Amino acid sequence: MANCSEKIRLGKSDVFVPPMGIGIISWGSKHMGYGKSYSNDDIWQAYRTCLDAGLNFFDTAEMYAKGESERILSECQRKDGRPIIISTKFAPHSLVTPSKERKSPQSLMKALDGSLKRLRIECIDLYNFHVPPAENMLDEYMDVMAEAVRVGKVRAVGLCNFTATSMKWAHSRLTEHGIPLASIMVGYNLLRRYPETNGILDACRELDVTLIAFAPFAEGVLTGKYRSGGTKIPGIYRVLFYLEQLDLLKERGESVSILKRLFSKPRALNLKKLEPLFLTLEEIAKNRGKSIAQIALNWLMPEDGNIIPIPGAKNVRQVKENTGAVGWYLTKEERMCIEKAEIASR
Repeated sequence: MANCSEKIRLGKSDVFVPPMGIGIISWGSKHMGYGKSYSNDDIWQAYRTCLDAGLNFFDTAEMYAKGESERILSECQRKDGRPIIISTKFAPHSLVTPSKERKSPQSLMKALDGSLKRLRIECIDLYNFHVPPAENMLDEYMDVMAEAVRVGKVRAVGLCNFTATSMKWAHSRLTEHGIPLASIMVGYNLLRRYPETNGILDACRELDVTLIAFAPFAEGVLTGKYRSGGTKIPGIYRVLFYLEQLDLLKERGESVSILKRLFSKPRALNLKKLEPLFLTLEEIAKNRGKSIAQIALNWLMPEDGNIIPIPGAKNVRQVKENTGAVGWYLTKEERMCIEKAEIASR
């Protein structure tokens, strides 16, 4: 199993992480099989295996399993004892996370204290806005986040699900406080390439901000496990694909009517049309002695280190699968073949 000893700086912050993180949205979530398909012991063994491989960057959020994800991570850290880098998130009042209690920017501090308590730590390495707040309040929220950094409760600031425009706005406000924007977290994978066309990747390069890619396997579709049709895509993922299709956070950068998006079949569910891409990934995987999933994951890790994927892992097998994508790079020729197959599968 590869050892992820390389460290990458998050933007211009003082936080350094491995070339890959671990997303733990599923930890403690009964909707994602907790207590049925995997247990606390599975998570504990996965956690230890991550740290043995040098993967000590974990991404969670206050809303994941209603705080249980944060609590489980804390239990693992206290039991193991080795240092880890923690990323968690604050959800302000927004279209997708409506909450009367979160309409005030000062609610950030209360939420932050709640996460610190569940995680049993005094400072969070990377604290993210889970979604953009109302734009007319963005400056005020950033001011409170800056205060959280000044009082020592947050080391670095990140964004999640922001557009390029709102990202630049937030970056500008934080700069006024002398605080760099460390990262932006967006959905990014071979089937969800909007950051390349909606301005996010360009803005990251312009502002020296690290892109953290969640859902790198497109909810398991890019592992190939649903390819034969024998295993059905779970209902919760089908719902997520349709929600993504609605583009409520305007990440696509497209002027397509909501009715057309509503009645169009999500690309990730059209497995027959994706077969040319799977065949190419399979061929490269065979030549490399890798799996389809490892090729799809490595595609997200350019040599400049500006993109960090955070695949999920709730058992040892998944951790080992993830680490097999680290420590090597696809050639330009292999990337060109994947690019051609991806376009052909649209």
